[in-house]
Amino acid sequence: MRGLTAEGEQAAADVFARGSSAVTPRIRPTPYWIALCRSPPDLSRRNMATGSNEEKEASKACPQSSYVKNPHLDSMKEDILYHFNLGTATHDLPAMFGDVKFVCIGGSPWRMKSFIEFISAELQLGDPKADIPNLCAGTDRYSMYKAGPVLSVSHGMGIPSIAIMLHELIKLLHHAHCSDVTILRIGTSGGIGLSPGTVVITKQAVDATFLPQFEQIILGKKVLRSTDLDEKLSEELLQCSRELNEFDTVIGNTMCTLDFYEGQARLDGAFCLYSEEEKQSYLAEAYAAGVRNIEMESSAFAAMCKLSGLQGAVVCVTLLDRRKGDQVTNSHDILNDYQMRPQKLVGHYIRKRLNVPCVASQSTDAFGSCSM
Repeated sequence: MRGLTAEGEQAAADVFARGSSAVTPRIRPTPYWIALCRSPPDLSRRNMATGSNEEKEASKACPQSSYVKNPHLDSMKEDILYHFNLGTATHDLPAMFGDVKFVCIGGSPWRMKSFIEFISAELQLGDPKADIPNLCAGTDRYSMYKAGPVLSVSHGMGIPSIAIMLHELIKLLHHAHCSDVTILRIGTSGGIGLSPGTVVITKQAVDATFLPQFEQIILGKKVLRSTDLDEKLSEELLQCSRELNEFDTVIGNTMCTLDFYEGQARLDGAFCLYSEEEKQSYLAEAYAAGVRNIEMESSAFAAMCKLSGLQGAVVCVTLLDRRKGDQVTNSHDILNDYQMRPQKLVGHYIRKRLNVPCVASQSTDAFGSCSM
């Protein structure tokens, strides 16, 4: 059966795209993260999960973008975001999420809880020791935390898990009338030709044959979607890494595979019917194609960002050089340090975008980076 190209699918999707006009009621000065408002923010932790009344009013004043491409949603009386345990009839989604400007996602619930605590301190959002509630506490599928304009969500492992999460996340942003949202995946990966601990900002997500596409079967037909990511955002993140000057960071292609073992040319799985030489030859081909790291979510992430119009980036640290081995053998402390690197980079980017000054115990260098 003949498949749909990315261009053809986008043209079809544009038929259903719905614009929305801005509403501009008279309101008080709004927090700094609402549509680049310039008034001093109230950074207390009050109403962190639901947003203050001021933030609710401001979200109505901002132009609203529709990230969904689904005409059927308009005819639904209620939309249940099943895996989040949220819904349009049971929750006031605009009040809870209307001020969101940054969504950071990662595989591990623990990592995303750690990130929201980190970014809360970076943005000086109240007591850093205060507990931040899980907004998806009614389900064990995903976890979700909110601090001011930042939403932190776990996506599990692999393409099916992140795709389910992104469908419901994109609908959540739509129902909450969010606009100008940037979404960033932070995580871990296996490197190719890089020292462990190097951070890779994804230029393109490629499949296991090194093609920049995401293949999906819809109604029995093969659909190919583009996996290009926002080049300007990638360059901004690279500049943030230069400003931090704490670890090596590169822009390169990320190979997204369907599994952790054979799909990534590992020799240590339950099944392996190829040789060390064949493995090395395959990884050399990947490196020549611009691949600098391997993981299992980036192609679905990139394709869904492009289709929805969300500005997105993938920022992953490499835990090992796959040319030199398959198993992660570094100590717990070293791995923790590595896993904090994407968080530090993305945290610096968000703080810089929001123009949040350093805390009293830190100083600002020539690049605007905080240091002790």
